[in-house]
Amino acid sequence: MLRVIIADDHPIVRVGQKVVIEANGKCKVVGEADGPDQLLGVLSRTPCDVLVTDFAMPGGQQADGYCLLGLLQRQYPQLPVILVTMFANVATLRAAFAHGARAVVAKSASAKELPLAIKAVQAGQTFASECLRVQLIEAGTGDQSQEPQLSGKEREVVRMLASGMTVSQIAAQVNRSISTISKQKSTAMQRLSISTDVDLFAYARSTGIAP
Repeated sequence: MLRVIIADDHPIVRVGQKVVIEANGKCKVVGEADGPDQLLGVLSRTPCDVLVTDFAMPGGQQADGYCLLGLLQRQYPQLPVILVTMFANVATLRAAFAHGARAVVAKSASAKELPLAIKAVQAGQTFASECLRVQLIEAGTGDQSQEPQLSGKEREVVRMLASGMTVSQIAAQVNRSISTISKQKSTAMQRLSISTDVDLFAYARSTGIAP
């Protein structure tokens, strides 16, 4: 029996995941957590074969997102981690793999994808939701495990945008033209394979670029 720990701050999500995971009779959910700190506690005392975790869980002393993934990779390097996230874009996928995740499943994906992800990581393979694979193809990206890199100025612009500033306000503060700031924003979004401001802000928060 494959032992699985699940982590999500929404109880109803965990209920759904447990039903899907245990449906085939080959897996057993042996632990649950509603945040990063509780997850680390459960992992410290509960042996498991696979971890299924949300990407951004509020509260606790441990940083969310990529910092949590990095911590898990350092403390449990042999444990396959499946990331279940609503941030279903190429930037999240590539950065998550770069930080040690073995699979990324979109929360909007069909119920069949989570068992497929578990099967894949147990076989030593990686897995990405179909919607993410489509985005990769459309973006024409190469190695999906390579984390996207922003220049210093692009990162600065993304941070300011995510903090609530407008392009005009940023241009005035850093003494660059509005067209230059717009271009840097556009280039950053292209590098990240992100098409909307909402996804850009979510990426900035989840990676620690912006609080």
